[in-house]
Amino acid sequence: MKNLAYVLLSIGLTVLCWGAYGPLLNWGGAAMDHTHWLPFLFVGLAYFLIAVLATWGLLAWRGEPGNFTPAGVFWSFLAGVVTAVGALCVILALTNKGNPVYVMPLVFGGAPVVNTLLTMWMSKTHREAGAGFYAGLILVIIGAVFVLVFCPKAMRPPTTGEAPPPITIPELLRVLGFVGLAAFCWGCYGPLLHKGQILMHNSRLRPYLCVGLAYFVIAVLVPLVLLATGVERGQVTVGGVLWSLAGGVAGALGSLGVILAFTFGGKPIYVMPLVFGCAPVVNTFISMATATNLQSMTPLQYAFFYAGLIIVIAGSVTVLLFSPRGQPHKSAETQPAAASPEPAKT
Repeated sequence: MKNLAYVLLSIGLTVLCWGAYGPLLNWGGAAMDHTHWLPFLFVGLAYFLIAVLATWGLLAWRGEPGNFTPAGVFWSFLAGVVTAVGALCVILALTNKGNPVYVMPLVFGGAPVVNTLLTMWMSKTHREAGAGFYAGLILVIIGAVFVLVFCPKAMRPPTTGEAPPPITIPELLRVLGFVGLAAFCWGCYGPLLHKGQILMHNSRLRPYLCVGLAYFVIAVLVPLVLLATGVERGQVTVGGVLWSLAGGVAGALGSLGVILAFTFGGKPIYVMPLVFGCAPVVNTFISMATATNLQSMTPLQYAFFYAGLIIVIAGSVTVLLFSPRGQPHKSAETQPAAASPEPAKT
């Protein structure tokens, strides 16, 4: 019971941090002429400072149980790659005429499905998941979609020119492709990170360092190339840098929360659905609390919005109650005994 409390606190840390990530990144982009790549660059720098430099310093100073292994480094680095690529895909979907009204609900709705299917495939626990677990998972997804679709949104400022042309079918297909890839990448993050942690003897800091290195490669080096080639535009401002760095700190701490949840015995099959189900709710409330020009909503829209909140909570409780209780990483037992302890003993 004590470990469950620690797992829930770790999940709560990730939910709060990742829920704040979107608004912080959006404010950073707005302060830098509504660019997307520049804020992403400073997010990568924040990841590098926290997940690489600070983590390396802690390992050198205090150390911790576990050790680097080639397989553990590979899977942890791959986890960092998929989460960074997922963030890039969200940016590309939005900058290719994608509307946040449907982009984010589809991403947050699809990611936990991918996570659950991949987790059960990797851990061979698909036979242990009953109807109650699947019902809870569906409730979390439906609730998150309701919250994001029916939440109050900021009104567009009045424009004097012609309305922008509607999105074409090829453009929509391109947006949906980015959305699908983002959902796939973010859904893969939890299972891949958990596997990397297991293969590094349940170390907390070592897989986190690998995630930071992957984020540095994609979120720092790629934007720097775009800046050097003139593809990226925008003006660096103090406010934009500070908001973007704050977004990076939130993202990095959220990643650490996932690792802590796994360390205390949490499993990807319910940790990540809870994160992806509840983080959008936090994101919505932050956006509502900071917006100055929210559009009016009908009573029916408010009813759907608050119904979505209730559905997310009910689904989260159901997922926890009915999640598979078996040994999720039996496949790891085929590794040499010195390379991977049994996850049930964490």
